[in-house]
Amino acid sequence: MLWPPRDGGITGEITDEELERLYDYPDGLDRPWVQVNFVSSVDGAVAVGGRSAGLGNAADKKVFALGRDLCDVVLVGHGTAAAEGYQGVKAGEVRAERRARLGLAPVPPIAVVTARCSVEPSSPLLGGTRVPPIVITTAAAPEGRRRALVEAGADVVVAGDGRVDLRAALAALDERGLRRVDCEGGPALFGALIADDLVDVLCVTFSPLLVGGDAGRIATGPEAPRQLELASVLHADSALLLRYRRADA
Repeated sequence: MLWPPRDGGITGEITDEELERLYDYPDGLDRPWVQVNFVSSVDGAVAVGGRSAGLGNAADKKVFALGRDLCDVVLVGHGTAAAEGYQGVKAGEVRAERRARLGLAPVPPIAVVTARCSVEPSSPLLGGTRVPPIVITTAAAPEGRRRALVEAGADVVVAGDGRVDLRAALAALDERGLRRVDCEGGPALFGALIADDLVDVLCVTFSPLLVGGDAGRIATGPEAPRQLELASVLHADSALLLRYRRADA
């Protein structure tokens, strides 16, 4: 159950329609809009046993799935895609009715960010997927790797020289009509988006767990403070689900 705050401190269960309204993208986008989706323990751990799955609950999974329902493209770093065993999005993993009603393609592609073009042609991201992945890489990545991925059916985008230029990457997604961007991590990609001031919304679930250990934060990289404002608050099974948007949005 997902419960929003109500006037006077009373809470009530949120409907699917209200949830969609909260997490949907603005109408009439004229540029890529990046919503970042993360889960964290209350003491700041981004993973348990190396994977974020150990932190989520049913409510978090529902919001995670909603992110895929509402987007044009899923953006993810290669390290996270490999660690979490990413495959292409299957038609049964998204609500066909919702996507059709919103005028979206039946299935969003996965866009993987990898400076060295490290996705293997045999990766589950390519095999058996309904929509070919987009591999965002650099001019410094070995030409043979890029060519092999193109031959395997991937849409390879070169954005930047030695490091991925995320502004150029988003521009390439824009050229493909992919403006509703659902970023699913990982921390290095999120940190780079923060540094380049490209985050429009952060959706973060705080799991009611104390993890300890040496797990990292949800964002890593250069310090680049960005002002956000709270957009919504939900809670379910002692987990807190927050949405923050950029203050100038």
